[in-house]
Amino acid sequence: MTGKKVVILGYGMQGQAALYDLVKRSDVSEIIVADNRPDLDVLLKEYPSQRVKPSRLDAADNEQLSGLMKGADVVLEFLPGKFAFTVGQLAADLGVNLVSSMYYVNPGEEDKAKVAEQRKAFAELDGKAKEKGITILTEFGMDPGLDLVLGAKALSEFEEVSEFYSYGAGFPAPEFADNPLKYKFTWSIIGVMLSYLRPAKVISEGRVREVPAREMFSKENMHLLDVPEIGRTLECFPNGNTNHYAELFGLKETIREMGRYICRWEGHGAFWEVMAKSGFLGQKPVKVGTYEVVPAEFCAALLASQDQFFYRENEQDMALVRMDVRGRSGGKNKRVIYQLIDRRDLETGFTAMQRTVGFTASIGCQLILNGEFKETGVVLPMQVPFELMEREIGLRGMTVTREEFFIDQ
Repeated sequence: MTGKKVVILGYGMQGQAALYDLVKRSDVSEIIVADNRPDLDVLLKEYPSQRVKPSRLDAADNEQLSGLMKGADVVLEFLPGKFAFTVGQLAADLGVNLVSSMYYVNPGEEDKAKVAEQRKAFAELDGKAKEKGITILTEFGMDPGLDLVLGAKALSEFEEVSEFYSYGAGFPAPEFADNPLKYKFTWSIIGVMLSYLRPAKVISEGRVREVPAREMFSKENMHLLDVPEIGRTLECFPNGNTNHYAELFGLKETIREMGRYICRWEGHGAFWEVMAKSGFLGQKPVKVGTYEVVPAEFCAALLASQDQFFYRENEQDMALVRMDVRGRSGGKNKRVIYQLIDRRDLETGFTAMQRTVGFTASIGCQLILNGEFKETGVVLPMQVPFELMEREIGLRGMTVTREEFFIDQ
Protein backbone atom coordinates (compact mmCIF):
# COMPACT_ATOMS: atom_id res chain seq x y z
CA MET A 1 0.00 0.00 0.00
CA THR A 2 1.86 3.07 -1.24
CA GLY A 3 1.17 6.44 -2.73
CA LYS A 4 -1.73 7.44 -0.48
CA LYS A 5 -2.96 11.03 -0.61
CA VAL A 6 -4.55 12.92 2.29
CA VAL A 7 -5.96 16.44 2.24
CA ILE A 8 -6.14 18.44 5.49
CA LEU A 9 -8.64 21.29 5.34
CA GLY A 10 -7.85 23.81 8.07
CA TYR A 11 -4.50 24.23 9.81
CA GLY A 12 -5.47 25.48 13.23
CA MET A 13 -4.59 23.79 16.50
CA GLN A 14 -6.21 20.47 15.60
CA GLY A 15 -4.94 20.41 12.03
CA GLN A 16 -1.40 20.90 13.31
CA ALA A 17 -1.68 17.92 15.65
CA ALA A 18 -3.22 15.76 12.94
CA LEU A 19 -0.45 16.55 10.44
CA TYR A 20 2.27 15.82 13.02
CA ASP A 21 0.69 12.43 13.64
CA LEU A 22 -0.12 11.57 10.04
CA VAL A 23 3.23 12.48 8.49
CA LYS A 24 4.86 9.63 10.38
CA ARG A 25 3.26 7.19 7.94
CA SER A 26 5.66 6.41 5.13
CA ASP A 27 2.86 5.06 2.92
CA VAL A 28 1.23 8.50 2.72
CA SER A 29 3.22 10.08 -0.09
CA GLU A 30 1.27 13.34 -0.40
CA ILE A 31 -0.43 15.53 2.20
CA ILE A 32 -2.08 18.73 0.99
CA VAL A 33 -2.58 21.24 3.82
CA ALA A 34 -5.11 23.92 2.87
CA ASP A 35 -5.77 27.08 4.87
CA ASN A 36 -6.06 30.84 4.36
CA ARG A 37 -3.54 31.81 7.03
CA PRO A 38 -0.67 33.94 5.67
CA ASP A 39 2.01 32.05 7.60
CA LEU A 40 1.07 28.63 6.23
CA ASP A 41 4.26 28.20 4.18
CA VAL A 42 6.42 29.09 7.18
CA LEU A 43 4.57 26.72 9.51
CA LEU A 44 5.03 23.80 7.11
CA LYS A 45 8.79 24.29 6.59
CA GLU A 46 9.61 21.73 9.27
CA TYR A 47 8.02 19.01 7.11
CA PRO A 48 9.50 17.48 3.92
CA SER A 49 8.30 19.62 1.01
CA GLN A 50 8.08 16.66 -1.36
CA ARG A 51 5.35 15.15 0.84
CA VAL A 52 3.65 18.05 2.65
CA LYS A 53 2.38 20.79 0.36
CA PRO A 54 0.59 24.02 1.32
CA SER A 55 -2.42 25.33 -0.56
CA ARG A 56 -4.34 28.58 -0.16
CA LEU A 57 -7.97 28.00 0.67
CA ASP A 58 -11.19 29.95 0.49
CA ALA A 59 -13.53 27.61 2.38
CA ALA A 60 -16.57 29.36 0.87
CA ASP A 61 -15.45 28.45 -2.66
CA ASN A 62 -16.92 25.01 -3.36
CA GLU A 63 -15.18 24.76 -6.72
CA GLN A 64 -11.81 25.29 -5.08
CA LEU A 65 -12.66 22.82 -2.31
CA SER A 66 -13.67 20.19 -4.87
CA GLY A 67 -10.43 20.70 -6.76
CA LEU A 68 -8.40 20.11 -3.59
CA MET A 69 -10.41 17.10 -2.43
CA LYS A 70 -10.64 15.29 -5.76
CA GLY A 71 -8.52 12.15 -5.84
CA ALA A 72 -7.76 12.09 -2.11
CA ASP A 73 -7.83 8.78 -0.28
CA VAL A 74 -9.07 10.60 2.82
CA VAL A 75 -9.94 14.23 3.59
CA LEU A 76 -9.43 15.49 7.15
CA GLU A 77 -11.74 18.46 7.78
CA PHE A 78 -10.97 21.02 10.53
CA LEU A 79 -12.82 24.06 9.17
CA PRO A 80 -15.26 26.27 11.13
CA GLY A 81 -18.51 24.45 11.83
CA LYS A 82 -20.58 26.28 9.23
CA PHE A 83 -18.56 24.60 6.43
CA ALA A 84 -18.66 21.04 7.78
CA PHE A 85 -21.80 19.69 6.16
CA THR A 86 -21.03 21.27 2.79
CA VAL A 87 -17.62 19.61 2.79
CA GLY A 88 -19.33 16.30 3.59
CA GLN A 89 -21.64 16.77 0.61
CA LEU A 90 -18.66 17.50 -1.64
CA ALA A 91 -16.93 14.36 -0.38
CA ALA A 92 -19.98 12.28 -1.28
CA ASP A 93 -20.22 13.90 -4.73
CA LEU A 94 -16.53 13.19 -5.36
CA GLY A 95 -16.53 9.72 -3.83
CA VAL A 96 -13.74 10.43 -1.32
CA ASN A 97 -13.53 9.33 2.31
CA LEU A 98 -13.71 12.05 4.96
CA VAL A 99 -13.14 12.48 8.71
CA SER A 100 -14.54 15.47 10.61
CA SER A 101 -14.76 16.38 14.29
CA MET A 102 -17.94 18.37 13.68
CA TYR A 103 -21.66 17.61 14.09
CA TYR A 104 -23.73 17.04 10.93
CA VAL A 105 -26.98 17.14 12.89
CA ASN A 106 -26.94 19.80 15.60
CA PRO A 107 -28.05 18.09 18.85
CA GLY A 108 -28.80 21.52 20.37
CA GLU A 109 -31.29 22.58 17.67
CA GLU A 110 -34.71 23.26 19.20
CA ASP A 111 -36.68 24.22 16.09
CA LYS A 112 -38.58 21.07 15.04
CA ALA A 113 -38.74 22.12 11.40
CA LYS A 114 -34.96 22.67 11.31
CA VAL A 115 -34.36 19.35 13.05
CA ALA A 116 -36.48 17.57 10.43
CA GLU A 117 -34.64 19.37 7.65
CA GLN A 118 -31.24 18.45 9.08
CA ARG A 119 -32.21 14.80 9.49
CA LYS A 120 -33.51 14.60 5.95
CA ALA A 121 -30.28 16.10 4.58
CA PHE A 122 -28.27 13.72 6.78
CA ALA A 123 -30.22 10.70 5.46
CA GLU A 124 -29.69 11.82 1.86
CA LEU A 125 -25.96 12.28 2.45
CA ASP A 126 -25.76 8.88 4.15
CA GLY A 127 -27.49 7.25 1.18
CA LYS A 128 -25.19 8.89 -1.35
CA ALA A 129 -22.06 7.97 0.62
CA LYS A 130 -23.20 4.33 0.79
CA GLU A 131 -23.86 4.31 -2.96
CA LYS A 132 -20.32 5.58 -3.54
CA GLY A 133 -18.90 3.08 -1.02
CA ILE A 134 -17.17 5.77 1.04
CA THR A 135 -16.85 6.52 4.74
CA ILE A 136 -17.79 9.93 6.16
CA LEU A 137 -16.74 9.67 9.80
CA THR A 138 -18.23 12.58 11.78
CA GLU A 139 -18.01 13.88 15.37
CA PHE A 140 -14.60 12.22 15.63
CA GLY A 141 -12.64 14.24 18.15
CA MET A 142 -12.70 14.17 21.95
CA ASP A 143 -16.23 15.29 22.85
CA PRO A 144 -17.90 14.25 20.68
CA GLY A 145 -15.67 11.40 19.59
CA LEU A 146 -13.70 9.46 22.17
CA ASP A 147 -16.55 9.84 24.64
CA LEU A 148 -18.92 8.01 22.30
CA VAL A 149 -16.39 5.24 21.60
CA LEU A 150 -15.90 4.69 25.34
CA GLY A 151 -19.63 5.03 25.98
CA ALA A 152 -20.49 2.30 23.48
CA LYS A 153 -17.89 0.01 25.04
CA ALA A 154 -19.23 0.59 28.56
CA LEU A 155 -22.83 0.02 27.50
CA SER A 156 -21.91 -3.26 25.81
CA GLU A 157 -21.22 -4.76 29.24
CA PHE A 158 -24.83 -4.48 30.41
CA GLU A 159 -28.09 -6.24 29.68
CA GLU A 160 -30.02 -3.35 31.22
CA VAL A 161 -28.84 0.24 31.81
CA SER A 162 -30.45 2.50 34.38
CA GLU A 163 -27.91 5.34 34.68
CA PHE A 164 -25.38 6.84 32.26
CA TYR A 165 -23.21 9.86 33.06
CA SER A 166 -20.81 11.22 30.44
CA TYR A 167 -18.05 13.76 31.09
CA GLY A 168 -15.88 15.51 28.51
CA ALA A 169 -13.75 18.46 29.52
CA GLY A 170 -10.52 20.38 29.15
CA PHE A 171 -9.04 22.58 31.86
CA PRO A 172 -5.66 23.64 33.28
CA ALA A 173 -3.67 21.12 35.29
CA PRO A 174 -4.25 22.03 38.97
CA GLU A 175 -0.88 23.72 39.40
CA PHE A 176 -1.57 26.03 36.45
CA ALA A 177 -5.12 27.09 37.33
CA ASP A 178 -3.67 30.36 38.55
CA ASN A 179 -5.95 33.10 37.16
CA PRO A 180 -9.30 34.38 38.48
CA LEU A 181 -11.28 32.01 36.22
CA LYS A 182 -9.08 28.97 36.94
CA TYR A 183 -9.30 28.34 33.21
CA LYS A 184 -7.13 28.85 30.12
CA PHE A 185 -8.05 28.55 26.46
CA THR A 186 -6.91 25.86 24.05
CA TRP A 187 -9.57 26.47 21.38
CA SER A 188 -11.82 29.21 20.02
CA ILE A 189 -12.60 31.68 22.81
CA ILE A 190 -15.85 32.79 21.16
CA GLY A 191 -16.70 29.10 20.83
CA VAL A 192 -16.30 28.71 24.60
CA MET A 193 -18.42 31.80 25.23
CA LEU A 194 -21.24 30.51 23.04
CA SER A 195 -21.10 27.07 24.65
CA TYR A 196 -21.65 28.77 28.01
CA LEU A 197 -25.08 30.04 26.97
CA ARG A 198 -26.97 27.22 25.36
CA PRO A 199 -29.86 25.11 26.58
CA ALA A 200 -29.30 21.55 27.71
CA LYS A 201 -31.39 18.45 28.32
CA VAL A 202 -30.85 15.79 30.95
CA ILE A 203 -32.91 12.72 31.81
CA SER A 204 -34.11 12.50 35.40
CA GLU A 205 -36.43 9.80 36.76
CA GLY A 206 -37.05 8.64 33.20
CA ARG A 207 -38.17 12.05 31.97
CA VAL A 208 -36.42 14.64 29.88
CA ARG A 209 -35.70 17.79 31.87
CA GLU A 210 -34.79 20.98 30.03
CA VAL A 211 -32.11 23.28 31.40
CA PRO A 212 -32.52 26.86 30.10
CA ALA A 213 -29.38 28.46 28.70
CA ARG A 214 -29.19 31.05 31.48
CA GLU A 215 -29.47 28.30 34.10
CA MET A 216 -26.59 26.12 32.89
CA PHE A 217 -24.31 27.18 35.76
CA SER A 218 -26.97 27.39 38.48
CA LYS A 219 -26.29 25.40 41.65
CA GLU A 220 -29.34 23.20 41.16
CA ASN A 221 -27.91 22.02 37.80
CA MET A 222 -24.35 21.50 39.06
CA HIS A 223 -22.78 18.56 40.83
CA LEU A 224 -19.28 17.89 42.14
CA LEU A 225 -17.02 15.10 40.91
CA ASP A 226 -13.98 13.73 42.72
CA VAL A 227 -11.44 12.14 40.41
CA PRO A 228 -8.53 10.86 42.55
CA GLU A 229 -6.16 10.80 39.57
CA ILE A 230 -6.62 14.56 39.19
CA GLY A 231 -6.39 15.47 42.84
CA ARG A 232 -9.08 18.12 43.11
CA THR A 233 -12.85 18.35 42.99
CA LEU A 234 -14.45 19.37 39.72
CA GLU A 235 -17.69 21.23 39.10
CA CYS A 236 -19.86 19.58 36.46
CA PHE A 237 -22.49 21.32 34.33
CA PRO A 238 -25.02 19.97 31.80
CA ASN A 239 -23.76 20.23 28.25
CA GLY A 240 -25.93 19.66 25.21
CA ASN A 241 -28.87 17.42 24.45
CA THR A 242 -28.66 14.18 26.44
CA ASN A 243 -31.92 12.98 24.90
CA HIS A 244 -30.25 12.99 21.46
CA TYR A 245 -27.57 10.60 22.68
CA ALA A 246 -30.06 8.42 24.53
CA GLU A 247 -31.72 7.92 21.16
CA LEU A 248 -28.42 7.18 19.38
CA PHE A 249 -27.46 4.60 22.00
CA GLY A 250 -30.92 2.99 21.99
CA LEU A 251 -31.58 3.95 25.62
CA LYS A 252 -34.44 6.38 25.18
CA GLU A 253 -37.21 4.05 26.36
CA THR A 254 -35.43 2.50 29.35
CA ILE A 255 -32.89 4.91 30.85
CA ARG A 256 -33.77 6.47 34.23
CA GLU A 257 -30.89 8.93 34.77
CA MET A 258 -28.59 10.31 32.09
CA GLY A 259 -26.51 13.43 31.56
CA ARG A 260 -23.63 14.84 29.53
CA TYR A 261 -21.41 17.26 31.42
CA ILE A 262 -18.47 19.62 31.10
CA CYS A 263 -16.12 20.04 34.05
CA ARG A 264 -14.29 23.01 35.51
CA TRP A 265 -12.45 23.81 38.73
CA GLU A 266 -14.55 24.95 41.68
CA GLY A 267 -15.65 28.58 41.47
CA HIS A 268 -15.75 28.77 37.68
CA GLY A 269 -19.49 28.25 37.45
CA ALA A 270 -20.41 30.96 39.97
CA PHE A 271 -18.69 33.60 37.84
CA TRP A 272 -20.26 32.52 34.56
CA GLU A 273 -23.71 32.17 36.07
CA VAL A 274 -23.61 35.89 36.91
CA MET A 275 -22.20 36.74 33.48
CA ALA A 276 -24.87 34.72 31.66
CA LYS A 277 -27.73 36.15 33.67
CA SER A 278 -26.35 39.68 33.23
CA GLY A 279 -26.33 39.42 29.43
CA PHE A 280 -22.57 39.30 28.87
CA LEU A 281 -22.82 36.14 26.76
CA GLY A 282 -25.62 37.35 24.50
CA GLN A 283 -25.34 37.46 20.71
CA LYS A 284 -27.68 40.37 20.11
CA PRO A 285 -25.67 43.58 19.46
CA VAL A 286 -25.97 46.47 21.90
CA LYS A 287 -25.14 50.07 21.10
CA VAL A 288 -21.99 51.47 22.68
CA GLY A 289 -21.64 55.08 21.58
CA THR A 290 -21.79 54.93 17.80
CA TYR A 291 -20.84 51.25 17.62
CA GLU A 292 -22.81 48.00 17.69
CA VAL A 293 -21.12 45.48 20.01
CA VAL A 294 -22.01 41.80 20.47
CA PRO A 295 -21.60 41.05 24.20
CA ALA A 296 -20.16 37.54 23.73
CA GLU A 297 -17.65 38.84 21.18
CA PHE A 298 -16.63 41.60 23.57
CA CYS A 299 -16.05 39.05 26.35
CA ALA A 300 -14.00 36.87 24.02
CA ALA A 301 -11.89 39.83 22.86
CA LEU A 302 -11.31 41.00 26.42
CA LEU A 303 -10.11 37.59 27.58
CA ALA A 304 -8.01 37.14 24.43
CA SER A 305 -6.13 40.35 25.21
CA GLN A 306 -4.68 38.96 28.44
CA ASP A 307 -1.78 36.52 28.66
CA GLN A 308 -3.07 35.09 31.95
CA PHE A 309 -5.77 33.16 30.08
CA PHE A 310 -3.31 31.28 27.86
CA TYR A 311 -0.77 28.54 28.50
CA ARG A 312 2.92 29.33 28.71
CA GLU A 313 5.41 26.90 27.18
CA ASN A 314 5.97 25.00 30.43
CA GLU A 315 2.30 24.82 31.44
CA GLN A 316 -0.02 21.89 30.95
CA ASP A 317 -3.70 21.53 30.27
CA MET A 318 -5.67 18.37 31.01
CA ALA A 319 -8.36 16.53 29.09
CA LEU A 320 -10.88 14.28 30.79
CA VAL A 321 -13.19 11.74 29.15
CA ARG A 322 -15.22 9.70 31.64
CA MET A 323 -18.16 7.31 31.14
CA ASP A 324 -19.98 6.19 34.28
CA VAL A 325 -22.61 3.50 33.55
CA ARG A 326 -24.82 1.63 36.02
CA GLY A 327 -27.29 -1.19 35.49
CA ARG A 328 -27.75 -4.97 35.45
CA SER A 329 -25.15 -7.42 34.23
CA GLY A 330 -25.20 -11.17 34.77
CA GLY A 331 -28.04 -10.82 37.23
CA LYS A 332 -26.13 -8.33 39.37
CA ASN A 333 -26.20 -4.58 39.87
CA LYS A 334 -23.00 -3.28 38.34
CA ARG A 335 -21.25 0.04 37.83
CA VAL A 336 -18.46 0.53 35.27
CA ILE A 337 -16.27 3.60 34.73
CA TYR A 338 -14.19 4.02 31.58
CA GLN A 339 -11.87 7.00 31.81
CA LEU A 340 -9.10 8.75 29.91
CA ILE A 341 -6.99 11.56 31.37
CA ASP A 342 -4.34 13.26 29.27
CA ARG A 343 -1.89 16.10 29.83
CA ARG A 344 -0.05 18.40 27.47
CA ASP A 345 3.12 16.87 26.04
CA LEU A 346 5.79 19.44 26.86
CA GLU A 347 8.28 17.80 24.49
CA THR A 348 6.14 18.35 21.39
CA GLY A 349 4.14 21.25 22.81
CA PHE A 350 0.82 19.70 21.84
CA THR A 351 -1.92 20.35 24.38
CA ALA A 352 -4.12 17.61 25.76
CA MET A 353 -6.96 19.03 23.67
CA GLN A 354 -4.87 18.84 20.49
CA ARG A 355 -3.90 15.29 21.29
CA THR A 356 -7.41 14.08 22.11
CA VAL A 357 -9.02 15.86 19.14
CA GLY A 358 -6.34 16.18 16.45
CA PHE A 359 -4.73 12.79 17.08
CA THR A 360 -8.16 11.13 17.28
CA ALA A 361 -9.16 12.52 13.88
CA SER A 362 -5.83 11.39 12.46
CA ILE A 363 -6.43 7.90 13.87
CA GLY A 364 -9.81 7.81 12.15
CA CYS A 365 -8.12 8.75 8.89
CA GLN A 366 -5.48 6.05 9.30
CA LEU A 367 -7.98 3.32 10.18
CA ILE A 368 -9.70 4.08 6.89
CA LEU A 369 -6.37 4.09 5.02
CA ASN A 370 -5.47 0.74 6.62
CA GLY A 371 -8.76 -0.79 5.61
CA GLU A 372 -9.38 -1.64 9.28
CA PHE A 373 -12.53 0.47 9.37
CA LYS A 374 -14.77 -0.12 6.38
CA GLU A 375 -18.23 1.10 7.40
CA THR A 376 -19.75 3.15 4.59
CA GLY A 377 -22.16 6.06 4.76
CA VAL A 378 -22.20 8.79 7.38
CA VAL A 379 -20.67 7.09 10.40
CA LEU A 380 -20.72 8.04 14.09
CA PRO A 381 -17.95 7.32 16.65
CA MET A 382 -19.85 4.56 18.47
CA GLN A 383 -19.52 2.48 15.29
CA VAL A 384 -15.71 2.49 15.56
CA PRO A 385 -14.50 -0.57 17.54
CA PHE A 386 -13.15 0.33 20.97
CA GLU A 387 -10.29 -2.16 20.61
CA LEU A 388 -8.93 -0.33 17.56
CA MET A 389 -9.09 3.04 19.31
CA GLU A 390 -7.58 1.71 22.53
CA ARG A 391 -4.65 0.33 20.55
CA GLU A 392 -4.07 3.50 18.57
CA ILE A 393 -4.37 6.03 21.40
CA GLY A 394 -2.09 3.78 23.45
CA LEU A 395 0.59 4.16 20.78
CA ARG A 396 0.29 7.91 21.31
CA GLY A 397 0.71 7.76 25.07
CA MET A 398 -2.95 7.88 26.08
CA THR A 399 -4.48 5.18 28.29
CA VAL A 400 -8.07 4.22 28.99
CA THR A 401 -8.69 2.85 32.48
CA ARG A 402 -11.60 0.69 33.59
CA GLU A 403 -13.13 0.28 37.05
CA GLU A 404 -15.88 -2.16 37.95
CA PHE A 405 -18.06 -2.23 41.04
CA PHE A 406 -20.80 -4.66 42.05
CA ILE A 407 -23.54 -3.05 44.08
CA ASP A 408 -25.56 -4.81 46.77
CA GLN A 409 -29.23 -5.40 46.02
